[in-house]
Amino acid sequence: MRRTALITGATRGIGREVARQLHAADFALFVTGRDAELLARLQRELGCPGLALDLSPVDAPARLYAAAREALGRVDVLVNNAGFNKAKEPILQLTAADLDAAYALNVRAPILLAREALRDMAARRAGHIVNVLSSIVHVKQENYAIYTAMKHALHGFTGCLTKEARAVGVKVTAVYPGGVNTTFRPQPRPDYLRPESAARMIVQCLTAPDDVVVHELTFRPMVETNF
Repeated sequence: MRRTALITGATRGIGREVARQLHAADFALFVTGRDAELLARLQRELGCPGLALDLSPVDAPARLYAAAREALGRVDVLVNNAGFNKAKEPILQLTAADLDAAYALNVRAPILLAREALRDMAARRAGHIVNVLSSIVHVKQENYAIYTAMKHALHGFTGCLTKEARAVGVKVTAVYPGGVNTTFRPQPRPDYLRPESAARMIVQCLTAPDDVVVHELTFRPMVETNF
């Protein structure tokens, strides 16, 4: 039986490469992203269902999971990859609106999606939830206060999720990539990780032997020395 996967943030960068590599590994996919044109292009490429959606509204995660489950029959894997980061911003310039926007997409959405997945997977005592965080959790950098705070929040949640999911037979993997050369950044960084390399690391966790679970995975480009 083909395994199934719901991938958020699938229209660019790591998420798009995870979708391509899981498709190559014969997963049935449901993909989502905010850019309807890019999503339609990916759906044509992979021949899979999807939904163009902003995950920031409070009801969006539950609607997305329900749509994926209806299209796929069941969800074996959730890859919580969607997120965003503004350009560098010192604390004195941040606003409440910045905080609200970052929280809605980087914290609340993946938490609510994980809740939906855990409820569904626990009933089958099977499944795998992957939360894509950032190696910024392991360091502290000026001008990244909001992004760092949001990733720390998801990091803490993922630790709790790991314990609760383990009790009902569900695997959880927290992924902490270092710098990746994607459009997430204002300027190209060819010395950073290629998106397909980061995706390969994630896919290896999802295709490991059944008796293996990778709880935490950190990887960086060789040029990264901030740790």
